[in-house]
Amino acid sequence: MKTLLPAVAAALVAGLLSTAAFAESLVLYTSQPNEDAQATVDAFEAANPGVEVEWVREGTTKIMAKLMAEIEAGNPVADVLLIADTVTMQRLKEAGHLMPYKSPEAAAYDASLFDGEGAYYSTKMITTGIIYNASATMKPTGWQDLAKPEAKGLVTMPSPLTSGAALIHAQTLAGIDGLGWDYYKALAENGATAAGGNGGVLKAVATGEKAYGMVVDFMAIRERAKGAPVEFVFPAEGVSAVTEPVAVLKTARNPETAKKFVDFLLSEEGQQVAVKMGYIPARDGMALPAGFPARETIKVLPVDAAEAVKNSEADLKTFSGIFGTN
Repeated sequence: MKTLLPAVAAALVAGLLSTAAFAESLVLYTSQPNEDAQATVDAFEAANPGVEVEWVREGTTKIMAKLMAEIEAGNPVADVLLIADTVTMQRLKEAGHLMPYKSPEAAAYDASLFDGEGAYYSTKMITTGIIYNASATMKPTGWQDLAKPEAKGLVTMPSPLTSGAALIHAQTLAGIDGLGWDYYKALAENGATAAGGNGGVLKAVATGEKAYGMVVDFMAIRERAKGAPVEFVFPAEGVSAVTEPVAVLKTARNPETAKKFVDFLLSEEGQQVAVKMGYIPARDGMALPAGFPARETIKVLPVDAAEAVKNSEADLKTFSGIFGTN
């Protein structure tokens, strides 16, 4: 018995240490670019010594496919999600896959930027506006300019069939008086094209293949800072936005650590990480990155995530009917 007790005690201590280590680990599934994901994880770990984050990065569509396959198999791995848009998060909420959490940091956010039940929280605003080549004759200031004769055959945009941000953008503009699906029909009649993602639009406008495009803000502003011959406009009518929401999975093995991650991203320190990456912070009272106008001059158009989920299939069919299936 004397020889067994130390062994048992050692096993118990080892088990407790193992449990403690497990409790301070975190698995993150994210659609952030690799460089951004690493910077996010590094900042969180620095602010939470002893916590180790394992992260998996894919585009939102692939991350969702991986997650849903794991859920169906009864073995979801992720504790926390950080993906592109609230529409996808809303689908997860409605399916019962998210853990409600009321973060104390939410008090510093506009209520439109997080789920009222605490299922998910926006961490930044990535808007879609107008990019144009510096040599373009017309200098657009609003969405309607892209349907003018001066822009005939010179406009390109990402396809909602490829880009989640493009779908949300189309759904947002479709719901605005004076724009709507008639606006997209006018663009098509004016020779606008829709294919691929934001990267293709940026390249087409920067090289002069097209004069005008719809693209996410940070890509155009970053490239302009590097010397690309492009300009970016936040249209007067307003812009759509994807907000890279964060959420805790209902099946999280380490929910308390996952909640710490949510709180960190929403905190001033976490929002400053987003600013350093070149994104508009979601938190009120934060300065914007270099190259952006004052935040109060950017009009962000509303989108109802629940309605967007309900209408997504019909909206994709409508868009395809106008522009084809590229």
